[in-house]
Amino acid sequence: MLVSRCSALAVCASALLVVSFTGGQQSTPQPAGEDFVRAHYAKYEYRIPMRDGVRLFTSVYVPKVAAFPADPGPYPFMMNRTPYGVAPYGEGNYRKLLGPSEEFERSGYIFVYQDVRGRWMSEGKFVEMHPAIDEKKTPQDVDESSDTYDTIAFLLRHVPNNNGKVGIWGISYPGFYTSASIINSHPAIAAASPQAPMTNLFFDDDTYHGGALMLSAGYGFYAPFFHAQRNPTETEDGEPFDFGTSDSYQFYLNAGNVANLDRLMTTSTALWDDQYRHDTYDRYWQIRDLSRHMKNVKCAVLVVGGWFDAEDLEGPYRTFNAIRKFNPATPITLVEGPWAHGGWARGAGDRLGDVEFHARTGDYFRAEVQFPFFEHYLKGKGKTLPTAVVFETGSDVWRHYDAWPPKAAAAKTLYFHADGKLSFDPPTEDKSADEYLSDPSHPVPFVGYTTDTVPQRYMVDDQRFASSRPDVVTYETDPLTEDVTIAGPISPHLKVASTGTDSDFDVKLIDVYPDHYPDPDSLSEGNKRIVSAPSLHMGGYQQLLRGEPFRAKFRSNWEKPEPLTPGQVTAIDFTMPDLYHTFRRGHRIMVQVQSSWFPLTDRNPQTFTDIPNAKPGDFQKATEQIFHQKDAASGVEVLVMP
Repeated sequence: MLVSRCSALAVCASALLVVSFTGGQQSTPQPAGEDFVRAHYAKYEYRIPMRDGVRLFTSVYVPKVAAFPADPGPYPFMMNRTPYGVAPYGEGNYRKLLGPSEEFERSGYIFVYQDVRGRWMSEGKFVEMHPAIDEKKTPQDVDESSDTYDTIAFLLRHVPNNNGKVGIWGISYPGFYTSASIINSHPAIAAASPQAPMTNLFFDDDTYHGGALMLSAGYGFYAPFFHAQRNPTETEDGEPFDFGTSDSYQFYLNAGNVANLDRLMTTSTALWDDQYRHDTYDRYWQIRDLSRHMKNVKCAVLVVGGWFDAEDLEGPYRTFNAIRKFNPATPITLVEGPWAHGGWARGAGDRLGDVEFHARTGDYFRAEVQFPFFEHYLKGKGKTLPTAVVFETGSDVWRHYDAWPPKAAAAKTLYFHADGKLSFDPPTEDKSADEYLSDPSHPVPFVGYTTDTVPQRYMVDDQRFASSRPDVVTYETDPLTEDVTIAGPISPHLKVASTGTDSDFDVKLIDVYPDHYPDPDSLSEGNKRIVSAPSLHMGGYQQLLRGEPFRAKFRSNWEKPEPLTPGQVTAIDFTMPDLYHTFRRGHRIMVQVQSSWFPLTDRNPQTFTDIPNAKPGDFQKATEQIFHQKDAASGVEVLVMP
């Protein structure tokens, strides 16, 4: 059976809420378990009434004073609101883990877990990414902010030995609920940490990237999981979906157009229909853009994301920037590490796939960043943090900055040249271009191996399989004579022409490792960690750093797409999510351009049409040209550190 990244997250969230999808990262042994939780906490369950009469199911774990003799309280609340279920249900049934990490459950907090409106044991109607209501006029005007407000008011009155302060955290969808909860926030909320928060699903979070549907991950989530519920319930409706193959590439290719996938579902879901049918930035997505509403945030905020998050890559930046814009006096910190989705929550964070980071980044985050943050604002202990705490991949070190991107970073463009060359020098040729034939019947795969899911490791996978394809053009620098560090967003600027009336242009930024490494024994101790880091099999490795699609019909307007004029030189300009990486001396910088990335994204028929309902005859081969000449220079703009 195919299992999507979001499916795995859902299982993770319903079971532990914070156990991460580590993508190959090794788990840290956790001595705490259900016996520890049962011995140190008493569990209570409430059905908390909201202002419109709907009751939300809430589990509360209260410290037993005798179990924490060094800290008898009063205690702050740590709240997690989730659509994935707060199981186990029943006051005699205890969770195995409490809070964001072990440090919290051993320090004395009141832990609160709540089923959001319309999910599991809570009443009401579930609405996907419930739009925020800025001006509430009646008790029927409810959203996630008001539900959180009413919940906190109840807890402050009914749970004894609390200190009147509340912290909120959550990863992915619970990250969205964390962000939504602090809009017009209850005065008791002192600290919040939206982690990998879903923020705008049309712009580089789960559903669409550059106007292209994230096909495999989206369908893999909604087909087997997240069906409509009849609440209250302790079970998910619907039956498991049998994909019938372990080869997702072949499954989606055989399906034809996206709309055909509806017929294959054993239990239909309106949520999947909403995702693929709203394939422009229409009102459905606009009202769900949470970044527009991040106002009156009165608590300190710790925004967390992973450089290699395959799901909610852009959400942390949008959330961070929106809170800074609307709430300039609010203390806020952005944390970005070398993690897959949720990889900071419980794992060591020392590797992803084949790539090693030579540091237990997850341990550092939990002990030195997350726990001190909440301790400071909820208990008056801990420490304050700088504006940005970011891990520099390549050199594998943590850095602190008072702004993100760093103020010292300056824009430079990596230009394409003839013969596959790449450099910071602009092209001088009068006429120069590359071309390739893009065939939607044989799309470029997004990984070089058979997979039945979207593996988290694809974000750093070796791209040599793609370099050898005739429908992928590759540009590469000479070996670097000194380190090059980039920090911030990455912006492709392409001059293209196509024989089709629509096409995708997928751009990938890649770190190419040297073919051979020095003998580690010949290096000083200080250099061994850096130079000898990759294993022998990493010689020549083409590590993906950032890759994004862009659907050409959206080049001027996200709401009103327009066709390409065949043969006409056209500008394609877009921005990819941030990165902080050092290309080491001796490495090369590579950029690849292609027109399919399957089944990570849906296929573009390369004719201007209704893509989800495209007919077989709409899928046409197209010759794509990438220009690199004086009056039509193509390249990728990056921010380079001095």
